[in-house]
Amino acid sequence: MFNGAFQPLTLFIFLIIDVLIIAGLTFLLVRLSIKRFQDEQRMKSDGILATAEEKAKTIELEARGNALKTLQDAESEVVRRRTEFSREEERLQRRREELDTRVDRLEQREQNLNKRQSAVDKRANEIEKLYTQQMEELQRVASMTEAEAKTILLQQVEVEARNDMARIIRQVESEARSEGDKRAREIIADSIQRIASEHVASVSTSIVQLPNEEMKGRIVGRNGRNIRAFEQAAGVDVIVDDTPEAVTISCYDPVRREIARRSLERLIVDGRIHPAHIEKILQDEEKEVERAIVEAGENAAFDAGVPGLHPEVRKVLGRLKFRTSYGQNQLSHAVEVARLSAMIAAELGANIEIAKAGGLLHDLGKAMDHNIEGTHAQIGAEFAKRYGVSEQVVNCIAAHHHEVEQTSVEAIIVESADAISGARPGARREDLEQYIKRLRALEDIAKSHKGVSQSYAIQAGREVRIIVKPDDIDDLNAIRLARDVAKKIEETMQYPGQIRVTVIRETRAVEYAK
Repeated sequence: MFNGAFQPLTLFIFLIIDVLIIAGLTFLLVRLSIKRFQDEQRMKSDGILATAEEKAKTIELEARGNALKTLQDAESEVVRRRTEFSREEERLQRRREELDTRVDRLEQREQNLNKRQSAVDKRANEIEKLYTQQMEELQRVASMTEAEAKTILLQQVEVEARNDMARIIRQVESEARSEGDKRAREIIADSIQRIASEHVASVSTSIVQLPNEEMKGRIVGRNGRNIRAFEQAAGVDVIVDDTPEAVTISCYDPVRREIARRSLERLIVDGRIHPAHIEKILQDEEKEVERAIVEAGENAAFDAGVPGLHPEVRKVLGRLKFRTSYGQNQLSHAVEVARLSAMIAAELGANIEIAKAGGLLHDLGKAMDHNIEGTHAQIGAEFAKRYGVSEQVVNCIAAHHHEVEQTSVEAIIVESADAISGARPGARREDLEQYIKRLRALEDIAKSHKGVSQSYAIQAGREVRIIVKPDDIDDLNAIRLARDVAKKIEETMQYPGQIRVTVIRETRAVEYAK
């Protein structure tokens, strides 16, 4: 019983002893591990310290080397700067010495100038005294005061200045005329070459050719009834004279004359000449001519490059097809002036469209001047304005004969182109009587001025030479006379192109050696 109780206690004691042994062993193992870890850490730390000490020594050596190098560089820079400062100080010292030398020279020169100024002032005083003495002596010898001498001198200078002024005016005008003529010739020649129009003189004839002399009797009719009916219906005069195989139709209205000419030619071909048939033929031909007029106006506007015209304006423009001036067809002339105006405007930088329209319509009034009182420029301008033509184009029409003031450069261009078209070779012709009247009118205009001795119209009226009395007209007045004569010719005469006015003043000194 006692053994049975003691056995568990023994087991418990043994268990406790085992636990204590295991705990002791574990403690020893932990102590050994900790010691081993401490030894490893101590060895690592010793290695790190050794490495750090080596790096520190290396850095210290590099720092000492850099410091030594920097110190050497600084010492070299200090030496260089000292050397430069020494050189600069030497240069400043030399400059200071040079400036001192210059100041001494300037002071010496100033002293010399002061001495010279004193001498000059003294000389000027002496000259002033001598001038005063000479003026007094001159006044005493000339028996006149200074003011009187100035007056005489100014008069002489005025005469010389007037002569020089006239000479300069002549020279400037000559140069300007030469340059202007050269430029104008270039523009005009270029424009004429580019337009390349035919040199023709188109005349709307009023003579109707007959196949034989018997046709004259048929045209007259029994007791003249056919010719009377024709004249009354057509509004023309039919002249049957001794001209072989021809009759003449006369009428102030060129369109009416054209209708009569066409009708008579058609009646001659048809052979049926009696009052009833005459009226029918005249009505038919009137429609044909009206159609031809409209077509001619449209073609002219197209050829001239002027679109947008009112139909009535084109219709009146087409009537110029049957109008001539000095043998020149007026519709062809209008188209030619439009083209010339456009080319000149292009050369001068003006408005080409206005110049073309003004050139085409400038003689529009000639299609109506036989029915309306007034000049053709005024009539044409009023008609164009009524149908919506612009103010600038209307001014080109109204001012191309200087009846109103020209308000634009395009108006001047149209006037010039009109003169070129009328004055070019082969454009117009003039009968002998009108030619002689024009020459006499030029000479009379020149002779109407005071101081004119003789005047001569030469070069077919293209130039007037005026011989003046040299005692009555000086050089300056000769220039004025040329301008006055030219202005009066422009105001009182109508002519193609331009007229040159030349004033000749000649003085002669004659002596005889005995």
